[in-house]
Amino acid sequence: MIKNVGVDLIEVERIAKVVDRGDGFARKVLTDREFAQYQDLTRKRKIEYLGGRFAVKEAFSKAWGTGIGKAVAFEDVETLRNDLGAPVTRSRIFKGRIFSSIAHDDHEIVAIVMLEEPALWRRAIGKMSNLLSWRKNDHSS
Repeated sequence: MIKNVGVDLIEVERIAKVVDRGDGFARKVLTDREFAQYQDLTRKRKIEYLGGRFAVKEAFSKAWGTGIGKAVAFEDVETLRNDLGAPVTRSRIFKGRIFSSIAHDDHEIVAIVMLEEPALWRRAIGKMSNLLSWRKNDHSS
């Protein structure tokens, strides 16, 4: 079952100014593994990457219901690329499934995050297993 959804929008120009000032903001916002991916990028991709990760963290915190601060810190949420380049988001404070998407153009970067409660999908799988085992036992009689 869906816990909540969060969305964040950020201006590319705002992130471009931050990137041009050096790595301070990136080191504050990104996890070590995110920063390792960030370092190898061109300026344009750094802007998109940093803005996207910042927006995902903000969207996650909104879905969490608190915003960035005491309950959710930047290092609590990590978004890395899979083999196809798609974002894969994980969190050390949320054990359910996290679905994230990042989009950008020349002016804005947007991220959406959907949190799915872990207990409910596990319970559904358990119910399905019980149903299937009941059917198996029913046919063997």
